[in-house]
Amino acid sequence: MIGIRPARPEDAAAIAAIYAPFVLTGTVSFETEAPDARALRHRMAASDGLYPWLVATNGEDAAGGGVLAYAYATRFRDRPAYKYVVETSIYVTGTVERQGVGRLLYEALVDTLRAQGFTQAIGVIALPNEGSIALHESVGFRRAGVYREVGYKNGRWIDVGFWQAQLNRSTTPPTEPKPFSEVGLVRV
Repeated sequence: MIGIRPARPEDAAAIAAIYAPFVLTGTVSFETEAPDARALRHRMAASDGLYPWLVATNGEDAAGGGVLAYAYATRFRDRPAYKYVVETSIYVTGTVERQGVGRLLYEALVDTLRAQGFTQAIGVIALPNEGSIALHESVGFRRAGVYREVGYKNGRWIDVGFWQAQLNRSTTPPTEPKPFSEVGLVRV
């Protein structure tokens, strides 16, 4: 049975193991060196209780055991006017790709971000990547645009697509997003 829960610091090694192949052998991530567990624990802590980090597990709840996928939200851009918008990411271990784990996890992330009061979510996808596009669109994202040849990795130039999901209506004045530490995991 697949479980979805907030990520914990002890999940960092499993998260690093899931992420490393995307960094080292592909063009999905524009990083060139795979971060270790320590670096990922630091990234999780840097969310400062505002942005969610979630994991999908195979039901084992030991320290980092059974982590099949992870998803998180982060600040979309640095400027204060963007604080109502998040950028989302999801990575699924190759052993369970295309089995519905990613969709369950991403739905939970989107539901949580809605409950927090964010207005928009932006998914950034290195192209081509039909699997990621299908996943994003299955949870409500729509194509918003493409930047041509903006990343150079593994000997080639890579386009980057932006997919956008409206989470909540934009109001004037905007409502402050609630911290993940206050809202917790939400699954509709």
